[in-house]
Amino acid sequence: MPARPLAPETLHLIDAVRDALIDYTDVEEKSMFGCYVFMVNGKLCLGVENDELLVRLPPSTHAEVAETAGVRPLSSKGGMDGYFFISPVAYATRTAWQHWIGSALAFNPLAKASPKRKKNMAAKPVDDTPTPQRQSATAQKGIE
Repeated sequence: MPARPLAPETLHLIDAVRDALIDYTDVEEKSMFGCYVFMVNGKLCLGVENDELLVRLPPSTHAEVAETAGVRPLSSKGGMDGYFFISPVAYATRTAWQHWIGSALAFNPLAKASPKRKKNMAAKPVDDTPTPQRQSATAQKGIE
């Protein structure tokens, strides 16, 4: 099933984040867990989901930031400390927008990068060496 087209407000927010990152050279855009995210220096830094801004902040500030009006943690089950969705009311002013973007970018050099997954491009060789179990199974079937 093809992906739904993004709403105009989502596209506008993506463009605003893109503009905020214009001076950064190592930025990759991709889709992850239903969000459009911006990886800065190989680490998730910012993102967009519908009309909400996703920010990655220091996990040590999680409890304090979670109490901010218009902010909700990425995961209600825990385990994702430091990741927050910021609603439009919490980034509506230029000052608020710059605070969230600046805070995420300030934390980014200190953030841990996710380990790169190794892509296994080569197929494993098939072991056709007869073992005693294989030999007895084929002998019982009359295969030699």
